[in-house]
Amino acid sequence: MPIEDQVLHENYYAYVRLAASLILLTVGAAGWYSSIVVLIPVLQEFDVSRSMASIPYMSTMIGFGFGGILMGRISDRIGVMLPVLFGGVSMGTGFYIASLSTTFLQLSLVHGVLIGFFGMSTTFAPLVADISHWFNRRRGIAVAIVISGSYVAGAIWPPTIQHHFDTIGWRDTYLGLAWICFAAMTIFGFLLYQRFGGNGGDDVNESPETSKRPLGYSSGRLQSLLCVAGIGCCAAMAMPQVHIIAHAVDLGFSAMRGAEMLALMLGCGVVSRLASGVLSDRFGGIRTLLLGSGLQAAVLVLFLPVDTLTGLYLVSALFGLSQGGIVPSYVIIVRTYFDPGSAGERIGTVLLFAMIGMALGGWMAGALYDLTGSYDAAIVNAIAFNIMNMVIAGMLLRRVVAVKQMSA
Repeated sequence: MPIEDQVLHENYYAYVRLAASLILLTVGAAGWYSSIVVLIPVLQEFDVSRSMASIPYMSTMIGFGFGGILMGRISDRIGVMLPVLFGGVSMGTGFYIASLSTTFLQLSLVHGVLIGFFGMSTTFAPLVADISHWFNRRRGIAVAIVISGSYVAGAIWPPTIQHHFDTIGWRDTYLGLAWICFAAMTIFGFLLYQRFGGNGGDDVNESPETSKRPLGYSSGRLQSLLCVAGIGCCAAMAMPQVHIIAHAVDLGFSAMRGAEMLALMLGCGVVSRLASGVLSDRFGGIRTLLLGSGLQAAVLVLFLPVDTLTGLYLVSALFGLSQGGIVPSYVIIVRTYFDPGSAGERIGTVLLFAMIGMALGGWMAGALYDLTGSYDAAIVNAIAFNIMNMVIAGMLLRRVVAVKQMSA
């Protein structure tokens, strides 16, 4: 039964829910990182090009993105528990079938449909939108904590998966992931039994005109700008995240060192995501988005000259510290300028385009590598997409300032 926000808003159960959501997102992200770490085994077993080997990752991200809209819409109407439980079954089944794959196409389809569309999608947009209803004064940090699950997962899953790939093979590792995802998502999914029936505890600080036309835009236009911005930031973000292991191997280091770089990158991303939550609570999502985007662009430039082991570790850490707050900023922007009742669907839509950006960026980096024999062109391409994101964030910030001046 739904409950009113004044009863449980930011109380003990809200924090239990916060912890469960963090764990669920961390577990669900196994589908994401397995599709990255499996790139080298796929190259070797199926004898495909670097860009082709990125397709399991690409299909996972696209399935994850489209599934997020569907699961967000369902969660807006019936709550998040049942979608999460269904996602646990789907991920368990998906990893099991993937472990038995005999063709590259079969592996890619399983990643896209069972692991991405029906599985991972239940652990991101629905959980992030849901937790935003349970917190008001600390909404930014609450959202950041839950989304940090994807980066906690990044610190845990890549070296763990790579270690088991090296010792027992990728197929047996996938079989183990099937049981882990099913068990964990079932156990912690049941903790989300309660539905929030209030208004999300929103402090509506926009005027009625701003609420109907957020920042002077129609709702559709603002949503579209956020979607394009999501493509820009995440296409840029994908290049290091998807290809750092392969990049390290190309420079003469082991795949395990590359997995450690990815873990370091994403572990540092947890720090920046939590910091972004504090910044969002104080300065708003749009300013936090522009700051994160600018820092990400600056660190991407540093990948061009670095080719030493120590340098790669350092730049990976800096990249994590720079960009972790970008995606949580979109959630805060949506919750600030749109109706809370459509939060799951709208956040899922923005994240769809962010995932399209991740998928596109990962594939383009592989394609540019195949064309040029190095990742330099891919890094420049990532910087160009990042600039597109900064332009949109700058436009939105100008609108924020203009609206405040008009209402003063």
